[in-house]
Amino acid sequence: MSSTVLYMSMSLDGFVTGPNDGPTNGLGDGGEQLHEWIFQGTGDHPRDAVGGLGGVNRQVVDEFMTTGAVIAGRGTFEPAEGWGGDHHDGVPVFIFSRNPAPAWAAAWPTVRYTNDLDAAVREAKHAAGDKNVLVHGAGTIVRHALAAGLLDEIQIHLVPILLNDGRRLFEGGIDQRRLERIQVLEGEDGVTHIRYRVRR
Repeated sequence: MSSTVLYMSMSLDGFVTGPNDGPTNGLGDGGEQLHEWIFQGTGDHPRDAVGGLGGVNRQVVDEFMTTGAVIAGRGTFEPAEGWGGDHHDGVPVFIFSRNPAPAWAAAWPTVRYTNDLDAAVREAKHAAGDKNVLVHGAGTIVRHALAAGLLDEIQIHLVPILLNDGRRLFEGGIDQRRLERIQVLEGEDGVTHIRYRVRR
């Protein structure tokens, strides 16, 4: 059965971007350090970036690149220029937003903007079949998904840096929730991959 899994790189002090993040500076100042463990290849697109990876880090990336659909927030999707309309292998991409899709995204058949997260999760799980759904984003999308019981698992890629400022993963606060740790993997370059199941 398909699960919704949030995959997120995070600094040791709890930030998923550096300071001053915004539409033209999506990862904030210094935030690219959070993803250096992935981008070892020869391109900026996720599917091109893993060429130099091996070991545990490659195992983790291969896992999230085999998910069957993607759900992301607008604040993640748009600064990344929509990943060129294809996050990986043409899987459907659902963007949770109160705003309509920008004109530059209209030509991408796999991308759908929606303001109904519950419907997006249902459609993404249906499209994914027996594969998981990759969830991208911080703040709004995570708060809504947790509050509505729509997020099944959280995988944190804990990066050994201190950013001191930026956007926190659970920015804006969430209701108290207990998690069950189900996996810990020690990756290369000091990255620790910790996976939790969200308790209902």
